[in-house]
Amino acid sequence: MGLLPKYKVEEAKRLRKQAKLDKKRKINTRNIAVSFLIVCEGTRTEPNYFESLIKNRYSAIREVEINGEGRGTVSLIKKVIEIRDKSDKEFDRVWAVFDKDDFEDFNDAIKLAKRNGIHCAWSNESFELWYYLHFEYLDTGVSRNQYIAMIEREIRKKSGNENYTYKKKAKDTYSLLQQFGDESLAFAGAARLKKCHTNCNFASHKPCTTVDELVKELSHPEILLQ
Repeated sequence: MGLLPKYKVEEAKRLRKQAKLDKKRKINTRNIAVSFLIVCEGTRTEPNYFESLIKNRYSAIREVEINGEGRGTVSLIKKVIEIRDKSDKEFDRVWAVFDKDDFEDFNDAIKLAKRNGIHCAWSNESFELWYYLHFEYLDTGVSRNQYIAMIEREIRKKSGNENYTYKKKAKDTYSLLQQFGDESLAFAGAARLKKCHTNCNFASHKPCTTVDELVKELSHPEILLQ
């Protein structure tokens, strides 16, 4: 039997480490009831990422409802309001996840969300900015396709898998970022980018993302109860 590829060996190490952390969390974590509603612009990319995050962290201590709507900006916010108001559940936090892309009502969507008590995990220009920040800080605005090319380059380099191809609907993107990227670097990069923009013309904040704020809440829901 031949040796396993480098990226397979690293994945096995990561899974063993994660299993130890999960066991420790089950022992030390009290049952915290925090309910989230997350409505995403994309139908699979963003939902797959957040579902994987929840599955791998503290999945026993919160309730999360994730919807992928395939809508943009203001239309999405109106849908979030509708879902929240028609639901029988009382959500502690309601989030909308969307990108700037070419939408012209980006600022209006953020303002509408704020008026209705909805938090926004937005990215300018695309959600893939959050992914790339796991590898390197970037303060130059680029297109979604350029982000994808850079993400492929980084994962191929770090995994040794020259055949890796980024797929928007892939369910393993979260695990690849955890394995080959650095989430702490992504948090630092997102915070640094936000400090570069001080006005409320969010459409001009390129690149920038607030996805880190939602990831932090999902990773540590107990902060909402303090």
